[in-house]
Amino acid sequence: LLSLRLQQGAEVKAKPGSMVAMDASVQIRGKVKFSFKKLIKGGELSESIFTGPGEVLLAPETWGDIVPIVLDGNTIWRTGKTAFLAATGGIVREYKSQGLGKGLFSGEGLFVAEASGRGVLFVQAIGAIFQRQLRPGEEWIVDNGHLVAWTCKYKVERIQAGGGVLSASHTDEGLVCRFTGPGIIYIQTRNPETLISWIDEELPS
Repeated sequence: LLSLRLQQGAEVKAKPGSMVAMDASVQIRGKVKFSFKKLIKGGELSESIFTGPGEVLLAPETWGDIVPIVLDGNTIWRTGKTAFLAATGGIVREYKSQGLGKGLFSGEGLFVAEASGRGVLFVQAIGAIFQRQLRPGEEWIVDNGHLVAWTCKYKVERIQAGGGVLSASHTDEGLVCRFTGPGIIYIQTRNPETLISWIDEELPS
């Protein structure tokens, strides 16, 4: 649960449907951005805007961690298509093309969400969130279903399955994201597609 206490006139943008409760003094309005990108990406381009004074309680639609990321105005953060929960007024969110190859195989669509500006971005996860900071030139391979947010450069590649720790059955036929530092990566401990498959198998037929 994310608790935000807003001063008079202060705004916070949040994922639609994430409000749990709020003070009666808080004003809420909806904002929807329609564009061709939404048709291709299939992501959420609408947001609810809360204006203080008062407290707002927000929560993700699934169980998992909520982590604040402080943006300094210089660093651009990229986020997974379901990672956004809320952001303070100084944060600008938009979608940028990541190319056909990355779009088809990274699991994030042809457009990836970017956050910039000054303020706090709150990201959500399924399960716990784990942070890894990469040194310059250091590489790290991540299954795309576990991505939450990152600042590193990355490319999508096929990893060979042959007795190693990673196998094709766990990496979307061997496709993973190879990140190169410097930068920070947040990952989640649960893969949505794997979790859905597990729930489906456990349900009575």
